[in-house]
Amino acid sequence: MLKFLKQPMMRRVLYSLIPLYLYGLWMYGYKLLLIAAVTFVCGIGTEWLFERKKSGKVSEAVLVTCALYALAFPPKTPLWIIAVGIIFAVSLGKGVYGGFGRNIFNPAITGRTFVYISFAVVLLVSYTSFGAFGANVADVVASATPLGLMRVGQKVEIGSLLFGLHSGAIGEGMVLLVAAAAIYLIATKTASWRIILSSVAAAAALNAALYFGGVSKALPMESLLAGSFLFVTVFMATDPVSAPKRPASHYVYGALIGATVVIIRTFSAFPEGTSFAILFGNTFATLIDMGVDGMKKPAASAKGGAK
Repeated sequence: MLKFLKQPMMRRVLYSLIPLYLYGLWMYGYKLLLIAAVTFVCGIGTEWLFERKKSGKVSEAVLVTCALYALAFPPKTPLWIIAVGIIFAVSLGKGVYGGFGRNIFNPAITGRTFVYISFAVVLLVSYTSFGAFGANVADVVASATPLGLMRVGQKVEIGSLLFGLHSGAIGEGMVLLVAAAAIYLIATKTASWRIILSSVAAAAALNAALYFGGVSKALPMESLLAGSFLFVTVFMATDPVSAPKRPASHYVYGALIGATVVIIRTFSAFPEGTSFAILFGNTFATLIDMGVDGMKKPAASAKGGAK
């Protein structure tokens, strides 16, 4: 019998995602249901296979991984790609490290990055917006995403970004819902406001510097709202397992992610960059904690000597 390890913090993340799923259901209908079904069945099944060898329970964290992963793709993504990605995410992004609490990288981002690199051409033609239960919201089939328009120096409407009326991944939908989720997660002490604030501030500052320095595609406001930047920052950068543990480290970690997103979006061939930025931040999470601890020790020694 399948048993779950109770994790109240993970449950709160799931609660915060409910409005996004309801919005996605209205926008994409059965397509979201199919993606979610495949993701949860394959994701939970993969973790169960790993845990059953050691008589462990499936963590509720895998439900969060599945919920976030399902929102990270456009609605026309082939279901077999969805399945391959979530199996990779739970097995190689988490299971091989020993399960919950031992993984170095965020599992959902690990799976998403694997899929985007391995099936880039297929995903490129999957970025299509659909209205309620498959009907087109507008003539946006095969249209350029906001990030695609920005890369060629074109401006995008702030309103379409706020309300999700554009091509892109499901979770990129209504930015206002992501902001509401951030407020809830911060208020319930589920997500680190330091990571969110420093990531947004670093990205905004670097975007502004590049824009006023002559880089036309680095639109300060639009860059924050376009793509999956806020979605990834709120839900994945704040993952308590793969992020630094020290509160002071959160500022450095968030700033590193925010700046990396802008650099990749502006100067590389990848229009998004958020997945790579999270993995880059995960890589240095422990080192950032060590650096912060190292700075505190001399300060503590100085105080002791002064006494």
